[in-house]
Amino acid sequence: MWKITVEIAGEANFWKSKNLYVIVSRSTAKREQVIGILIVMGIFTNKIGIDLGTANILVFVPRKGIVLNEPSVVAIAEEDKRIVAVGAEAKNMVGKTPEAIVAYRPMKDGVIADYRITEAMLRYYLKKSLSVFNPFKPDVLVSVPAGVTSTERRAVVEAAVKAGARNAYVVKEPILSAIGAGIPIQEPTGHMIIDIGGGTTDVAVISLGGIVTSTSVKYGGSKLDQSIIDYVKKNFNLAIGDKTAEDIKINIGSAVPLDEEKQMTVKGRDFVSGLPRSIELGSNEVLKAINKDLREMVRAVKEVLQETPPELSSDIIEKGMTMSGGSSMLPNLTELMRRRTGVKARLAKDPLYCVARGTGMALEHLDVYKRSITTKR
Repeated sequence: MWKITVEIAGEANFWKSKNLYVIVSRSTAKREQVIGILIVMGIFTNKIGIDLGTANILVFVPRKGIVLNEPSVVAIAEEDKRIVAVGAEAKNMVGKTPEAIVAYRPMKDGVIADYRITEAMLRYYLKKSLSVFNPFKPDVLVSVPAGVTSTERRAVVEAAVKAGARNAYVVKEPILSAIGAGIPIQEPTGHMIIDIGGGTTDVAVISLGGIVTSTSVKYGGSKLDQSIIDYVKKNFNLAIGDKTAEDIKINIGSAVPLDEEKQMTVKGRDFVSGLPRSIELGSNEVLKAINKDLREMVRAVKEVLQETPPELSSDIIEKGMTMSGGSSMLPNLTELMRRRTGVKARLAKDPLYCVARGTGMALEHLDVYKRSITTKR
């Protein structure tokens, strides 16, 4: 347990938390001096980075790393609109709740679909990320897709401020993803990043700390899951849920045809009889289901390559493309990109955490990355 006592004169405030006791004078100067010491010691934090994704929310705290990784799902009581559960607990309720409770995602295609619920979700995650009582509101940096509108960016900023942020910064995901992947974006060299998340695929060419050309398409992990659901329904008359579709994608999915297919037993409800039934599904059938979505992702990459200046194109050919985001881990997706574009592609280290790491690094060096910040308050 930390125990820090400050000499006081007169009446004092007593701050208590689970693992910290602090007595600080009412004197503003002395109080701020002590809080500054605590921040340096890492007891309090005044900066938080948030990867606000369609499927998951990751929170990065400087000097601590990623402190939270939970699904962006909220369970609501229909009668009084009360929040019943958030995160992992709420995701476990998806498809299993009674009529009085609805579990859904307040983020759609990387942007806010339900403002009130997103604000409540952010407040919950901010509170959970701060390990001790923090008398200062933190500065929060939030990631947004490359193609968001100014209205959508302002909505994210407003939600973060109302959730408890002192200042809110918004940075586009390709920039943060590149920073988190260890790409030296400040150099006068072209770097291509492909960030495939739950709701969007963001493609960008970055040089001198800024985006030269980019595009964002609403095709990501959630779209792949829905395509698998539709394929199984159409070809096997079997109803399956989102979680089953995600398991199929992870376990036997592939972006290119396989000579030796993986097989998986899929269980669901028969549309005709209404009774439970199981089928055998192979990797190449899954590829048929998601092929259209993969083509759209490849098309977005080709579009950005076609708009890239010649000098930067030569850099990209030499260095290749870097892929990040949870959905970029689909087996053989880098091989698909290489076959379709002729440019080698590599998977970033820990692709799921690139954007979250990038938020933390950008927060610690705001002066360096200030040209990348699109909105702040």
